[in-house]
Amino acid sequence: MDHAHDSSPERSSPTDRPGRLSIGLVGTGRAGSVLASALARAGHRIVALSAVSSASLDRATRRLPGTPIVPPDAVVAAADLALLAVPDDALEPLITGLAEVGAFRPGQLVVHISGAHGLGVLEPATRAGALPLALHPIMTFSGRDEDDSRLAGVHWGVTTVPELRPVGEALVLEMGGEPIWVEDTQRPLYHAALVVAANHLVTLINDAVDLLRAAGVEQPGLALAPLAGAALDNALRSGDAALTGPVSRGDAGTVAGHLAALRGRQPSAVAGYLAMARRTADRAIAAGRLDPAAAEGLLDVLGSRTSAT
Repeated sequence: MDHAHDSSPERSSPTDRPGRLSIGLVGTGRAGSVLASALARAGHRIVALSAVSSASLDRATRRLPGTPIVPPDAVVAAADLALLAVPDDALEPLITGLAEVGAFRPGQLVVHISGAHGLGVLEPATRAGALPLALHPIMTFSGRDEDDSRLAGVHWGVTTVPELRPVGEALVLEMGGEPIWVEDTQRPLYHAALVVAANHLVTLINDAVDLLRAAGVEQPGLALAPLAGAALDNALRSGDAALTGPVSRGDAGTVAGHLAALRGRQPSAVAGYLAMARRTADRAIAAGRLDPAAAEGLLDVLGSRTSAT
């Protein structure tokens, strides 16, 4: 039998798969450029993008070479799937403006990647007959080449109307991610959790780096890395059982010493230390790690310093 014309898996291309879409990217930022590249690797066609700043133009050249750069309404008009990857505050005026000029059409997929927003912000597109999806990667992007590899295995918050849930989950899987369903009403709480885990963590680590530097420690980041990595791993594995340190022991004297040192050398860090120490005490007591009676002296220290601050 002649197999010369057989379509073997080795010869097939991602673009040969059924259901390939033309993708238009509005906002060639750090996240949008990475996600559009991932969709292209899955076999979808990036047919147009918008880019204004020099950084965005550079990303377009590096990540999506040869893709036409056109205004946002032309991007949407060219696409089966419009990927809106602009900052949170710019999303609502962008969608409203695109709807006003009739850019959206019935049956078109419109995807935003904002964690803070759900489906409400897409309402102008939905009224035009477009199909709304909020797909948010739970990852921070640096703009460097390693962002592509960071996308593998990332969980995504998927929010859409029930009949489009399989579509949203399929798109996430194609980009190498793991979809998790988030109800539209829960998007603010979902996003608050991620801000605590990522943005607030960066602030905590940088405060610790500054304090070590003030204490005369050279290369404080290197000194903190094993401790912070172990604490993160332990917290994710063991929850509140991972708590250690003077607050979880009710060691009021040590905490008072910390506050005195901070007031003398780094007063801007006092409020953050107090807030986290109180929250740590609350969790330690609730988890049975700290006896409420033993915590009285500690809570007095934290309370008295709060009023003084």
